[in-house]
Amino acid sequence: MIFLKTDEEVELMRQSNTLLGKTLAEIAKVIRPGVTTAALDRLAEEYIRDNGGIPSCKNFEGYPCALCTSVNEQVVHGIPSDNVELKDGDIITIDTCILLNGFHSDSAYTFPVGEVKEETLQLMRTTKQALYLGIEQAVVGRRLGDIGFAIQNHAEKAGYSVVREFVGHGIGREMHEDPEVCNYGRRGNGIVLKSGMTIAIEPMIAMGRRNIIIEDDGWTARTADRKPAAHYELSVCVRQGKADILSTFDYIKEVLGERYI
Repeated sequence: MIFLKTDEEVELMRQSNTLLGKTLAEIAKVIRPGVTTAALDRLAEEYIRDNGGIPSCKNFEGYPCALCTSVNEQVVHGIPSDNVELKDGDIITIDTCILLNGFHSDSAYTFPVGEVKEETLQLMRTTKQALYLGIEQAVVGRRLGDIGFAIQNHAEKAGYSVVREFVGHGIGREMHEDPEVCNYGRRGNGIVLKSGMTIAIEPMIAMGRRNIIIEDDGWTARTADRKPAAHYELSVCVRQGKADILSTFDYIKEVLGERYI
């Protein structure tokens, strides 16, 4: 069932998403070679709780941490560890959710670590561009397939592939609500979008083939060919004429400055 949100509920969701954007910015301040992914997780959980939020990911279906930290060929759901130390040239996707005011927020960002190869930076740029092209379709009267088509078309035209095993989703009082929001599709297909629908759009784009493997931990998904993948996500509310973006990368941009991808 799809739950349309009232204006008041949307504003509560915006507050949750604002805290999430600030959390990602706090993480951005410390991402550098030599930092462990577990250190990032501890920082994030402390910041979220200090600001009245609850890390939604922690203990969700047994997941052990506040963050998903996916490095290089890891697409999504990488588990933070004291044994995983970032290296110069890595990329890392931070994906997390927060519960605040009774509503969940969801966002992800792929960060560069030190000096990253230009071909990898281009993958990151294209993935973020695909996200915003998908968001442009999240307006009243369009269909879910229009979002997926916009993302898939942009990624594949650039020579990349779209991971299909993981999709976006509705979001609100539950972290995962209906509908599923695929990152691929056909224009004009799927349900009609209505004002008040709140969805998380999150393209996951691979430099090589789209095939993935789930690691032995049961969570971490990586590309089968071990080529890099990027993942960006924002939560939005469907509106007439233009989507209302509830999450934000603005705080990350303030931290990264010229290194903002």
